[in-house]
Amino acid sequence: MVFHWPIRVYYEDTDAGGIVFYANYLKFFERARTEMLRELGFEQDQLRSEQNLIFAVRSVQIDYLKSGHFNELLNISAEITLLKKASLNFEQIASLDGTALCRANVRIACLQADTMIPKKIPAFILQKLHND
Repeated sequence: MVFHWPIRVYYEDTDAGGIVFYANYLKFFERARTEMLRELGFEQDQLRSEQNLIFAVRSVQIDYLKSGHFNELLNISAEITLLKKASLNFEQIASLDGTALCRANVRIACLQADTMIPKKIPAFILQKLHND
């Protein structure tokens, strides 16, 4: 399943030249992953309070391909490419009209919220991720 989330580039997302500041793509990707979980029925604050579970970025490999600009409406995609017992990998792309601007591979770890120790992804979450 490839999840898509539209994001408008605001002035605050850009540098003095009106180009998306490179670090803001990470924010865009984070928002898309959060919205993907939300669409699947999982709220991160509830996972933390009810399951003692958080998802944290473990690593990112990112390629900047073209510039995004102020006021453009970007499409941010999130696709799970690898699902393990305590982690998952996403391929994420920020694109404009079908042209990739930025591409990232993001590894997410499942952690116990109180200890920050890796934790198996609960079966009810895995099932939902496998089915969608």
